Amino acid sequence: MGDVAWRDAIIEVLKKEDEALHYTTIAERIVSAGLRETVGATPAATVNSTITTSLRNEGDDSPFRRVSRGEYVLATQLETKPSRAASAEALGEEETLEGAEGPIQALGMFWDRGLVQWTSNPAILGRQQIGADVVDMAEQRGIYLLHDVRDVVYIGRCTDRPLGRRLYEHTYDRLNPRWTRFSWFGLRPVLEDGTLGELADGHSADVVITAMEALLIEALEPPQNRRRGDGFSGVEFIQAVQRWCSPDTRPSPERSSGRC
Repeated sequence: MGDVAWRDAIIEVLKKEDEALHYTTIAERIVSAGLRETVGATPAATVNSTITTSLRNEGDDSPFRRVSRGEYVLATQLETKPSRAASAEALGEEETLEGAEGPIQALGMFWDRGLVQWTSNPAILGRQQIGADVVDMAEQRGIYLLHDVRDVVYIGRCTDRPLGRRLYEHTYDRLNPRWTRFSWFGLRPVLEDGTLGELADGHSADVVITAMEALLIEALEPPQNRRRGDGFSGVEFIQAVQRWCSPDTRPSPERSSGRC
């Protein structure tokens, strides 16, 4: 038996529910129910795209209705719940998800260093959900954090050299004994076929990455970063103590000098 078509699989999942489901949950239910064995690298995005394409092209004839951002039910379910129908009509259709909003397109938190086979060209493998195709993030561009047991010990960026190479370098430099896990924030989108898409604008990406690194270094002050972030030219202000005459009489902004 082959895979059920995405549209039919979504309908099958929603039929069994008495409430709206987010498209990520729908994707997970499709896999757990065995409706599809092959789901690609971005099943949640495929579910969202399938539904929103139906809403855009079929209008009222679509079997789906949107009730809140990213959450859907079947039109037949709304017929028995008029209050939901009004909500869906007011919201209108949702744009098709082509990628994450904002510069960060993908991320990984507290990945285990010990699960990577470290070579000069390592594979940094992850998947969007159970059952999804594995994606190699080694060529990501963005920011990474190195963690010890409890804290962030170093923040770095991968612009001229990709994530996999930068992490590999930290397995033999001075940071080698100081980290056991890593997190990363990537600007390259993950495509349905499991490859990484291109940066929209390489120069702008470098500016964003540099600024993010600088802000994180300033905010977290990791002990192994020996200098401030590049391009961080903001003037730091030290908080001043505000005094007032009695506990019950706080000064107005105009009296910020704290004089009685």
